[in-house]
Amino acid sequence: MKMVYNWINIIQDYLLPPTCILCGNPGCNSRDLCHSCYTHLPRNNLCCYRCAEILETPVTTPVLCGRCLSRQPAFDETYAPFIHQGAIRHLIGTLKFSSNYKNARLLGMLLADHLKQTAERPDLILPVPLHKTRYRQRGFNQAIEIARTVAKELQIPLDVTSCSRHRDTPHQTQLPAKKRQKNLKNAFSVIKPIHARHIAILDDVMTTGSTAHELAYVLKKAGVGRVDVWVCARA
Repeated sequence: MKMVYNWINIIQDYLLPPTCILCGNPGCNSRDLCHSCYTHLPRNNLCCYRCAEILETPVTTPVLCGRCLSRQPAFDETYAPFIHQGAIRHLIGTLKFSSNYKNARLLGMLLADHLKQTAERPDLILPVPLHKTRYRQRGFNQAIEIARTVAKELQIPLDVTSCSRHRDTPHQTQLPAKKRQKNLKNAFSVIKPIHARHIAILDDVMTTGSTAHELAYVLKKAGVGRVDVWVCARA
């Protein structure tokens, strides 16, 4: 079966060769990203292991940032391979606000590459839900689109039905952390039993971690033992 999929990929690359989304040059490794643009992506190599906040001082062992030390979030660990700037910010922004769906596949593959090397495999992946009003406005949930590729690459079940966002919170982009926390209070609920010990919440970008905290809190209240957060980038 694997050989069949390999031949499908070879034929697809021959008929529709990958082209770099960022510069237009030929893509590499069957992806719409060239080697040069890949090497210049802003990596988040020095960060808090719990919330992936970018650290300024080099460390040799996993550490917590000041925010996580003062107020521990409900989630256990965050994996965010990139910083939300430059090309990564462009890929996420044009996916979310310009419906460039092919960006979701590329972002998912980049995230999956990082996770293969670093993350403990969860029982399932749960994309952060959108409220039905926001879903109708946008027409899709970017977290789900990215998660489809990650789930396929890592061979992990995808759950898009167990949780609901029942409050249509306003856009969080320009809000301070305390305001975000207030907006998201009681925004999520578990609407069907979840039979999983370990879940990975997946989203496009983490800014303050308020969304992940509220969703992780609800999941743990429902009996989930460990909740990690997988995001493409950390702001």
